Amino acid sequence: MSTSGRPPYDDANIFARILRGEIPCDRVAEDAHALAFHDINPQAPVHVLVIPKGRYVSSADFHATAPDAAIAGFWRMVAAVAKSQGLEEAGYRVLSNMGPDAGQEVPHFHVHIFGGRRLGRMIAQPPAG
Repeated sequence: MSTSGRPPYDDANIFARILRGEIPCDRVAEDAHALAFHDINPQAPVHVLVIPKGRYVSSADFHATAPDAAIAGFWRMVAAVAKSQGLEEAGYRVLSNMGPDAGQEVPHFHVHIFGGRRLGRMIAQPPAG
C-alpha cells in the first residue's frame, strides 16, 4: 500500500501505455471516462476490454477513489459497448479479475465483455459427494 492507503499503481503496465498512446489498440469506443478495445487474445467471438481513464489498480480502488462521473461514465461505456456489439438480445458476460488468485494479469482495473456464443458456466460445479 502507498502512504495514501491506495495500492501502488504501475505506470508501465500495458493499459497505462495504451491510454498514453504508446501501444496501439483496436478501439471500439472512447470517451472522457473510458476506453474500450478488442482483446488481442479473444476468448469468445466478442471479447472487448473496457478500462477507465485513470490510475486505478482494482475495482475497490476505482469505486473508492474515482469521481462519481467517472464511475457512471465507465459503466455506461460497458453497456454501450455491449449494445454496439449486438450482445443485448442473446446476452453477454462482464468479468473482472481482482488480484492474483482471480487471475488479474494487468494491474489496472478493467472489465472483459464476452459474447457472441453460448458461454456456459463461469465456474465449474464441484464433483458430487
